[in-house]
Amino acid sequence: MSTADAPTAVAPSVPGPAPRILVISAPYYRQVVDGMLKAAHDIFVQVGAELAVTEVGGAYELPQALAIAAASGQGFDGYVLLGCVVRGETDHYDFICAAAMDGIMRVATSHVLCLGTALLTVDTLAQAQARSRETGSNKGAEAAVACLRQIVLKRELVA
Repeated sequence: MSTADAPTAVAPSVPGPAPRILVISAPYYRQVVDGMLKAAHDIFVQVGAELAVTEVGGAYELPQALAIAAASGQGFDGYVLLGCVVRGETDHYDFICAAAMDGIMRVATSHVLCLGTALLTVDTLAQAQARSRETGSNKGAEAAVACLRQIVLKRELVA
C-alpha cells in the first residue's frame, strides 16, 4: 500500500484507563518529524491518552532510547518512535536503517512493548514530506494507531 491510497488513520477504542504514551523522536529532519508528531498527537487526543515526548540525536539512537525508557519503570503503556533517514551518496543510509529497525524490534519484543514506529526510510526529502503532511495519510498517525492497537491486544491477552 502506498501513502497516497492509505486510509485515514482513526484511533481504535481502548478499553480501561487512558493509556500513557511516550513518543521518542529523532528530529534531524525537524519539519518531517514535527508533522508526524502532530498527527500522532491528534490520534492520542481521540482516546484521552497521557503523552510524554522526548528527543534523541538521530535514528541510530532510537532503539537505545526505547531500551532506556523500557527499563525506567515509568509505566508507559505504549511507545511511538518517529524519525527520518534520507538516502545519501554513501552506504551509511543502509547501515543506519538496518541497525535502527533491527534494534527497535529487538527491544520491543524482548521487553514486550506496545510500539508504533514511523521511522521513514526514504530516497528523497520529498518522499518524507509526502508521508508527514497535515492532510492525507501521515505515518505519525499510522504509528499512533498501531501503538494503540497493540495496547488493546496486550490488555485483552495479558492480565
